[in-house]
Amino acid sequence: MENKTIKGFSKLSKEAKIEWLTKEYLEGDDASIELLKSYWHNDTKTQKLHDEFIENTLTNFYLPFGVAPNFMINDTIYCIPMAIEESSVVAAAAKSASFWLNRGGFKAEVISTTKVGHVHFAWYGEYERLLDFFNRVKDKFFQNTENLTANMRTRGGGILDIQLVNKCDLEPNYYQLMAKFETCDSMGANFINSLLEEFSKTLTTEIENDAILRDEEKKIQVIMCILSNYTPECLVRSEVSCKVEELTEGTDMSPEVFIEKFVQAIHVATIEPYRATTHNKGIFNGIDSVVLATGNDFRAVEACGHTYAAKDGQYKSLTHVSVENGIFRFWIEIPMALGTVGGLTKLHPIVKFSHKLLGNPNAEELMMITATAGLAQNFGAIRSLVTTGIQKGHMKMHLLNILNQLEATDAEKKQIVELFKTKTVTHKGVVDEFCRIRGIENKDISIGK
Repeated sequence: MENKTIKGFSKLSKEAKIEWLTKEYLEGDDASIELLKSYWHNDTKTQKLHDEFIENTLTNFYLPFGVAPNFMINDTIYCIPMAIEESSVVAAAAKSASFWLNRGGFKAEVISTTKVGHVHFAWYGEYERLLDFFNRVKDKFFQNTENLTANMRTRGGGILDIQLVNKCDLEPNYYQLMAKFETCDSMGANFINSLLEEFSKTLTTEIENDAILRDEEKKIQVIMCILSNYTPECLVRSEVSCKVEELTEGTDMSPEVFIEKFVQAIHVATIEPYRATTHNKGIFNGIDSVVLATGNDFRAVEACGHTYAAKDGQYKSLTHVSVENGIFRFWIEIPMALGTVGGLTKLHPIVKFSHKLLGNPNAEELMMITATAGLAQNFGAIRSLVTTGIQKGHMKMHLLNILNQLEATDAEKKQIVELFKTKTVTHKGVVDEFCRIRGIENKDISIGK
């Protein structure tokens, strides 16, 4: 087997990394080298900034950055930035925003902003004696971290509480220090993890030096110290409502039939995990794109949201619906930990632009904006599914992707787009029309499907 390993790769210059990579894996392909370099920013200072975001950077990976205007949230109009590659997401969000603009807009509120972290450890004595010890030394955890929490406390944050949790029924000798935090406008990962590591030092030292615990009870094994991305108490809600008869504008469906199908669609996503997974994925189409555009961690937000969707023992819809006295209400209640300071928020130029576009929101405002984008996305998807079907709008947006794969000229694109304004877009239909215009047979072209 050919040896393609290397030592000290991270210490090579970017050019040397690319040279080694193309030599070992791409047969010295000059076109690949040019491709990677073509995505470098022409401003060396900006490119250096991007290079230092992660290790072993070769180039920049572009995602489309768009905006969805006309979002009225708590009587304020927003133009929401979205970074995503899926063709119909921004269009669907913008359409939903316009739909609700004249129906009172979105009402959002932050219910709580509490975040959680744990010191996971093993202890080998009786739980009651450990609990007595913890209650005697609990204040030490606050006292020994005052230097780390000083700045956060001046902003209204800090450590909210620390609890001892017994998990021995699930894992022998396994306990937790579960701490709750307020991190204000910061997502707070580094702040929380630093505190947890200090808690573990205090825990170990206090157990070893305790005058009441017996010698055999002074054995402790700290397993790990880490924040949790599951933040069920860091919760935001967004909602829309209107009269039932206002829902079917632009459709040939009666309000009664629309409501029946819409409510059933949400119910299906509540009882059927196969549907719930796709349903919630659509919600995260909206949420993730805003999280990315604002320099936050979409993996953490998604992991938290999916765990929350399964909090009752079965994976369910994150959105909910009710119809009472002729009033339709549709809402989302979802946990998410977002920040407007720290991380990339003050470093990435486009991220800074996104925050400026949104009026430089604080963390709670950004939570409401982001949750609203998810709700709007879901409303648009469900409305399409129960009326025209999802593919009509999606394939119209996908049309340009197909034409770009075919390398159609601008004139050809204009002609084909015009044709499909009144026809259902299918991959075969687009290729057939392209070949007719070119005067070639389908077998004469190659396109990825």
